[in-house]
Amino acid sequence: MLDIFKALADPCRLRLTAVLLAGEFTVQELTRIMGMGQSRISRHLKILTEAGVLSVKRQGTWSYYRLGTENRFFSAIRHAFEQEVQALPERPRDLAAVAQVLEERCSRSQQFFDRHARQWDELARALLPVPEYQNRLLEQVPRGGTVLEIGIGTGALLVELAQRADSVVGVDHAPAMLEEARRRLAERDVSGVELRLGEMTHLPLPDAAVGCVVANMVLHHAADPQAVLAEIRRVLSPGGTLLLADLARHEREAAREQLADQWLGFEEGELESWLSAAGFSAMHCERIEGANGQEAVLLVDGTK
Repeated sequence: MLDIFKALADPCRLRLTAVLLAGEFTVQELTRIMGMGQSRISRHLKILTEAGVLSVKRQGTWSYYRLGTENRFFSAIRHAFEQEVQALPERPRDLAAVAQVLEERCSRSQQFFDRHARQWDELARALLPVPEYQNRLLEQVPRGGTVLEIGIGTGALLVELAQRADSVVGVDHAPAMLEEARRRLAERDVSGVELRLGEMTHLPLPDAAVGCVVANMVLHHAADPQAVLAEIRRVLSPGGTLLLADLARHEREAAREQLADQWLGFEEGELESWLSAAGFSAMHCERIEGANGQEAVLLVDGTK
């Protein structure tokens, strides 16, 4: 307990901890948000991590800092902490800086997919191969109702979803990807699919609008995965299902540049804890192992 009080007694560390309420950030991103030098930020992060206020997740050569969950005392006071830090004089500026960093993450992703939409399927298969998993994913999609797919890519999965659902909504933030998907649907003469431009964290649908959401290989592209899961829950109807397929944790650092990946996959427990925090229940995670240079895939489902 004394270590926690000492760690939070410094004004800069207090601000830094408050910033990390908004998500996970690298040292470089935190230097920009806080407007401080890297050595100073690194020193504060070390103190906060050693006290158990923060934890660090290493992905390749990058390290992401986030609020820790292991220290029972900090977990106990966290709610009150979140309320009180809103009164910090630097809070409006820090929140604006956080929003700018997250917006830049999204912008880089959108620009990449707009440039590579036509080559995307071949690019992904060649640079980050995975085992066959889509049949297993489709088996879990409920028959009938409205299904939403976020991050549709070139629309390959939309064709299959249209055969199971009464209606399908596809959302993507890259206009070029939507155009490729529209072309594919027209070539296959697929009806009952509506395409919309939108962000994963601001889906263009009202509350409780769909019975199932499919997030196929998109969460590792998200600037803020936890915000995406919270937004998915908003658009799901009570009892609705989230079906998520994504990469298991891997070490292909080149994927950041070659495929605009924000995250090098995820741990099973990490996804399950995020889903629980977002308000999902009855969660189940299945790991499909890769072979011959393929990366493992996680299939996760949860209920609102």
